[in-house]
Amino acid sequence: MTDMPARRLLLVHAHPDDESINNGVTMARYAAEGALVTLVTCTLGEEGEVIPPSLAHLAADREDALGPHRIGELAAAMKELGVTDHRFLGGPGRYRDSGMMGTEQNRRPGAFWSADPDETAGHLVEVIREVRPQVLVTYDENGGYGHPDHIQAHRVAMRAAGLAADPDFRPDSGAPWTIAKIYWNRVPRPVAEEGFARLADALPDLPFPAAAQVGDVPGVVDEAVVTTEIDGTGFADAKAAAMRAHATQIAVHEPWFALSNDLAQPLFTTEYYELVRGERPRGGRETDLFAGIDETGGAAAGGEPARPAATEEGAR
Repeated sequence: MTDMPARRLLLVHAHPDDESINNGVTMARYAAEGALVTLVTCTLGEEGEVIPPSLAHLAADREDALGPHRIGELAAAMKELGVTDHRFLGGPGRYRDSGMMGTEQNRRPGAFWSADPDETAGHLVEVIREVRPQVLVTYDENGGYGHPDHIQAHRVAMRAAGLAADPDFRPDSGAPWTIAKIYWNRVPRPVAEEGFARLADALPDLPFPAAAQVGDVPGVVDEAVVTTEIDGTGFADAKAAAMRAHATQIAVHEPWFALSNDLAQPLFTTEYYELVRGERPRGGRETDLFAGIDETGGAAAGGEPARPAATEEGAR
């Protein structure tokens, strides 16, 4: 890429729809502000359950055509968010959805969970060295809620971030690049609890029969863990529209939504993060993922170091 925007954000997600649920307002905000927002999705989500009865034939145990369909859903979602650079790790369909933890899909040939960690990270290194992002967003070491593809996406993202900075790794894939700041998706527990309290009052008027629980929300942590919050109030409609574009996976009834289990959850329009690599200004939470990054793309001096990020080597 040439003549790239001064600010560049890379997000690594496991399946189509994860990006809209976790980071929809963040992506829309930075895209609208002129930053380059690059999304890398690791699988096509072939093993997902299908909500609309009219599309049930796409499921893995029937036509096994859900993956290609979800490519179209992701493209529609990115249009709603204003994101023009979205890719699949190694190309569409290179790695297959691994299913839930402990299922036989984990061990199928081509499953993302069983893929070689150096190979998978190598594909992401190519993207990092091309795009040269200052900021990377992905999941924590548990993938937010323990799904094998989410855990693997974390491992690949963290490993690739390290390898991309190593001049001895794959010099054919571009010049080394060090990502200044890495974030993991988070939700402060008090925010989740307040959202579900409001949901309890609204539930009788919703098309969903019951509510999920706070523990069903990926990445819920104690408030002190959260370092950064992005107010996306002005982009709430874009996030809801992007989620609605993933129609096989999400039913949206703003400001609530449900996955295939039909259990209602709050649709959060402020998104939260934990800074795990890089420095942040003193004096409370950041409100900008690019805070502390100077005009050349490096980390500015001053501030406090984030806690050391896990350096996953792909071992299980």
